[in-house]
Amino acid sequence: MGEERDERKPITFSCTETIPLAPEEIAGQILDLANWTDFTGYGVLPGIKAAAFETRTPGVVGTRIKVTNSDRSSHVEEIVEWEPDRRLRLDMKDFSPPLSRLATGFVETWEFERLDNGTRVVRSFEMHPKSFITRPVLWLISFLLKRAVARHLCQMRRASERRKEG
Repeated sequence: MGEERDERKPITFSCTETIPLAPEEIAGQILDLANWTDFTGYGVLPGIKAAAFETRTPGVVGTRIKVTNSDRSSHVEEIVEWEPDRRLRLDMKDFSPPLSRLATGFVETWEFERLDNGTRVVRSFEMHPKSFITRPVLWLISFLLKRAVARHLCQMRRASERRKEG
């Protein structure tokens, strides 16, 4: 019984960065799929090779984005919450192998706090293991994903700073 409860408990982490843009501008960058290939992964964790709208809804919620990674694996990200001035949430699902054997889904949440010099961004993840057997492998993946997300947020900050200077 204890193992069953543990397998349902998600693996979680978060990364924080201050980006010199308004929250709505950051959210707008997420909808610009040309930016998605800026996520380069970390170590053996693949980056994003391409992202395309599978479904695009007028109110944004329900929009589905098909992601193809640099190792040819894929998944879908569905926007399930869209408040561009304060918070957004994406459900990552429909993983191709090998991730489909390890996880049932990921939840990515972006929280925005407006500051004088920009926006404090907190990106948090919940990774849902398929079973207690896959949990240790998914935990190792979370270690790499956290580093990839931290690097990506830093890249977003630097790119925004360069645009403001230029």
